[in-house]
Amino acid sequence: MRPTTDSFLTGLRGSHTLASRCTLVAPGQTGTSPAGIPVPGVSDLGRLPIISGDVTTDMTADVQSTLDLATVYPWPSKPSDPGTPYGQEIYVERGIEYGTGTQELVGLGYFRIDKVEQQSVPDGAIRITASDRMAMVRDARNTAPVQFGSGASVGSVIDYVVGQAVPGLVTVYDFSAYTTLLGADHVLDEDRLGFVQDLLAAYGKYGYFDYAGRFQVRSVPDLTKASPVWDINSGRDGVLVSMQRTISREAVYNIVVARGEPVGELPPVQAVVSDDDPNSPTWVGGPFGLVPTVYASAFMTTVDQCQRAAAAKLSKVTGLPYAVSLGSVPNPALEGWDVVTVTYPGGAEVHVIDRVTYGLAPGDSMGIDTRKQYLTRRAG
Repeated sequence: MRPTTDSFLTGLRGSHTLASRCTLVAPGQTGTSPAGIPVPGVSDLGRLPIISGDVTTDMTADVQSTLDLATVYPWPSKPSDPGTPYGQEIYVERGIEYGTGTQELVGLGYFRIDKVEQQSVPDGAIRITASDRMAMVRDARNTAPVQFGSGASVGSVIDYVVGQAVPGLVTVYDFSAYTTLLGADHVLDEDRLGFVQDLLAAYGKYGYFDYAGRFQVRSVPDLTKASPVWDINSGRDGVLVSMQRTISREAVYNIVVARGEPVGELPPVQAVVSDDDPNSPTWVGGPFGLVPTVYASAFMTTVDQCQRAAAAKLSKVTGLPYAVSLGSVPNPALEGWDVVTVTYPGGAEVHVIDRVTYGLAPGDSMGIDTRKQYLTRRAG
């Protein structure tokens, strides 16, 4: 959950006024107060009017967050003009305005402009589509092989590989990345994003660009044990607007086999993690049956690495057969993989957020796709 005040969370449950802001910025900035690019006739601070728009975060996507914005500004006549897809970004915030006139805004992140279009020339609205900074890592395919020795640290490798694509990169690690060594030689070929994802998965980690534009590297959370951070409820002081649910076994597995296939003379290693919770609908001892998947990586050189990688991969799908789509009063502090309580007439359940859409215009609700949280899982 993104940082905010208790007053903000309380205010969301009562009558409040929307506050949202999109600021056109030069690339490479971080933090929650970036300097805007002046837009002639619109804003000296780079504020773009919001006609409509939303930010969508999908935890299953390579580029997790995207922006769709309808706005108005002078159509650019040259590449250096404001609002062109040549590296400029938009910093997006959403929050509330208190009765005192003050605002509290929550950053949703930096988005590189990918496309601008105008359906009605010359004065119609301009639609912008944009992506978070992971799109830069995806697009910056490596043009010549780069070899990293076994003694290189994980942190230095990630800083180099991601930093080539994202100028001014700021990284934040939740482990000792600069003293954790690769343990084997590796070569970066064309696929920069695939290299980073494979490396992180070998340590049970995932990477994303946060609300302040930093590249965060974190452990995949054990969502079977996380506590709820927000109650999406109906009734008095409720924020639940709509709810629909689905039960499906499509693309669901309950056993992960992680195999390390290191280059050189190191021996192959393996670990297996399964859904051993009798309360889970995908319990390996239940009627769901055995549905394994195999994950192999040259970055995994120990059984411990394999076990962590397998556990992280299984954690991403625990509870998937029971999915719920919610419409809610927007809470921009919520993030993907946050755990929430869903309280509705006749029941209350704990769910994990997989996908969320933040509306930016007045009257927009927040769309959330979740899966039900189940309790325990053991390695085996």
